[in-house]
Amino acid sequence: MPHFSNFRGSLRRLALPTQRLVASWWRRQSPARQDRFATLGPLISVLLFLAAIISAFWYLRNEEIERETEAVKRDTEIAQQQIRLRLIENQEQLVRIAREIVTRTVDAHDFGAQAKTFARERPELTHVSWLSARRERRASVSAAGFQDDSLMATDGSDPSMPVANQSSPAELAFQAAKERRQPVYSPPFADNNGTTVFQIQVPLIDRTGFSGVLIAEYAVEGLLRYSVPTEVATRHAIAVLDAREQVVSSTVTPMPGQRIQRASILHEVPLAPAMNGLILRGQGYRTSIGLISNTLFWMVVALSVLTVWMLLGTWRHMRRRLQIQTALASETNFRRAMENSMLTGMRAMDMDSRISYVNPAFCAMTGFSEAELIGRKPPFPYWPPDRYEENARLQQQEVQGRSPAGGAEVRVMRKDGTIFDARMYVSPLVDTKGKQSGWMASITNITEAKRVRDQLSASHERFTTVLEGLDAAVSVLSVQQGELLFANRSYRLWFGADPAGHALLAGSQLGRGNSPDADEEVDDYSGLPAQHLTDTGSDPREVYVDSLEMWFDVRSRYLQWTDGRLAQMLIATDITVRRHAEALAAQQAEKAQVTSRLMTMGEMASSVAHELNQPLTAITNYCNGMVSRVRGDAIKKDDLLAALEKTAKQAQRAGQIIHRIRNFVKRSEPQRQAAQAYAIVEDAVELAGIELRRRNVAIHTYVAQRLPQLMVDPILIEQVLMNLLKNAAEAIDNASLPVSRRHIELRVVPKHTPELGGHIEFSVTDMGPGLPEEVISRMYEAFFSTKADGLGIGLGLCRSIVESHQGRIRAENLYNGSLVVGCRFAFTIPVDISRSEPLTAGPAGLAVNEKATP
Repeated sequence: MPHFSNFRGSLRRLALPTQRLVASWWRRQSPARQDRFATLGPLISVLLFLAAIISAFWYLRNEEIERETEAVKRDTEIAQQQIRLRLIENQEQLVRIAREIVTRTVDAHDFGAQAKTFARERPELTHVSWLSARRERRASVSAAGFQDDSLMATDGSDPSMPVANQSSPAELAFQAAKERRQPVYSPPFADNNGTTVFQIQVPLIDRTGFSGVLIAEYAVEGLLRYSVPTEVATRHAIAVLDAREQVVSSTVTPMPGQRIQRASILHEVPLAPAMNGLILRGQGYRTSIGLISNTLFWMVVALSVLTVWMLLGTWRHMRRRLQIQTALASETNFRRAMENSMLTGMRAMDMDSRISYVNPAFCAMTGFSEAELIGRKPPFPYWPPDRYEENARLQQQEVQGRSPAGGAEVRVMRKDGTIFDARMYVSPLVDTKGKQSGWMASITNITEAKRVRDQLSASHERFTTVLEGLDAAVSVLSVQQGELLFANRSYRLWFGADPAGHALLAGSQLGRGNSPDADEEVDDYSGLPAQHLTDTGSDPREVYVDSLEMWFDVRSRYLQWTDGRLAQMLIATDITVRRHAEALAAQQAEKAQVTSRLMTMGEMASSVAHELNQPLTAITNYCNGMVSRVRGDAIKKDDLLAALEKTAKQAQRAGQIIHRIRNFVKRSEPQRQAAQAYAIVEDAVELAGIELRRRNVAIHTYVAQRLPQLMVDPILIEQVLMNLLKNAAEAIDNASLPVSRRHIELRVVPKHTPELGGHIEFSVTDMGPGLPEEVISRMYEAFFSTKADGLGIGLGLCRSIVESHQGRIRAENLYNGSLVVGCRFAFTIPVDISRSEPLTAGPAGLAVNEKATP
């Protein structure tokens, strides 16, 4: 008893400091928080109680499931063990019988006696049979223990009989037993009676080798019925499943037409030692109901919810009472804070025009204190002296209720004498009973806003003046409505106020919004984000307007108009004069090309005459010879034909020379077409060969094989090659070089560089004296020439032709140390090497070496 008293005293001493601490914390809380804590305590207790009940139910349910799972697992393994022992025992007996058959201690009659005894003691067997190595039935005993000749029929109708060259389960087991020389279990199959069975085949091995098998066939249903202990089958359902998880046999037979409900607890093990795909499954069911179906659980939940609802109702009632108590104070504090934080000045007057209220913003705006303004009557101290009459008139409008709804612009004087612009809005001041007690005015300083507005107005005026003074047409069109939002003077001068002009320049149908069928049109821009459209521009395009006979350079972009609508802006510049100048320049360039070719042929006139003189002289000689021999009747028909053929060849040769010259010098429109490099080179070399032979200059030509096609004007490229070859020949001849240096090399090869991509390079290399550096830098200038009689348009024209084909031309001197030993001109024509096709390189295909004769 003394010890108990000491224990109680110790507890009291420990509890007193804790109690004081809790009491101190409780007193520090506000009444609202104390009410909240007082309500939350019981609420938390009820929720904890409900959580404990749910946890208890959940724990008991899981514990029951675990016990049932362990029981199903244990019974399934017991059933597996019993079946395993029975199969092993039967296998041992079969092995013993097989050993006696092999040692010939038993014949077919004795085997039948042993098999009868074996089958009668094992009702799960359907039959026991003895087969020879040739699958011949030696003896067969049924499950009843009688000899049955219909068993193991050899006509192939019995699925239990192994048949050669088949893939039946019995045959597969027979082959496995023959190969492995040990007992083999067959896969399950259906026998003649539709019963699912499987076999064990024990091989018979004598001195000669494999002599047959001993077959014992098990019925799966019988094996399950006689091997599974009764107490196990009573507690749980045991079933055998095949490889497709179909139930072969079960200790529970369902009612006909009813489907067995899948068990909630399952445990599966293989059917050992057969291991032939059959699975032994134990099934168990929960006996208790779940949480959802438990009445006691729902009663506890309902009572807990009711308690929580009552506590929440009490809490809401307490909070509502506290809100009512603090409503007036909160409203007052809110209104005072709002008035003090406003940047707009507020002024209230009574019906006698006496100031009854001003907020701090009004005092800060005017510089007068609240004491200096309250009770004052007009004229007010913030009125400028020079605007008394105007302010008095506005004051009279206020009293009469005729103040403009949009407010009035007034000028206010601060206490320090400075004046600022303000906008004042006046409205009646009505009390809670609906009676007017005065007037409320709000005043906003608009000095900065007015300054910005004036600047914007001036900026808009300057912007409009600039746009109106532009020679380009500027227009803005709404995309959705097709409405012309802006048009400057040039646009109105050319197109008027019609949005169709904008659509014509834009090359679209944006101006169709006002047509009768506008509702049926499809809006191509609906759903597109305006931000993406306004961030992207469009490439400049040139548009010709038939009605005005003018060319325009049009640039467009999308933007958001001032009201947020998506619009398109166009700037169209008149380029008619420039287009006419470009057309004239193109005509002059074309004439220059023809002129250059005519000049080339003019310079080669003597060489051409000499070239034509040879075939013409040959024709004259052939004709005179034939005339003399015909008159003397000294020519045969064959000789006459041979002479005529030679004459025709010489005439054809002269015609080809004239035809090529005519094609080269005739005027034609530039025409791009697919052409082969070797064909262009052949034509150019044949024409230039006349001049080269006259100047005693040799040419060496190399054209690479399998070059891709060129999309060029062949005559223009021939003109470039002719000019380069002629210039090289003139340089060599004018320098009076020896024969060893009087030759030119023409090469055509494919190349690929990161800068130019795929291209074909034409290069002309001579062994002449080269070009001075100042000539290389100026050789492409118009009318610049190093020849005394040159016009200076050859190389410039060559460069124009090459660049019109998107190529480049360059010249460089060849050096041997510091000595110039030649000059090389090269130009490139771009091609698509990736799409090149195998082409023939021409008759020469590779290199052509010609030597000019004097």
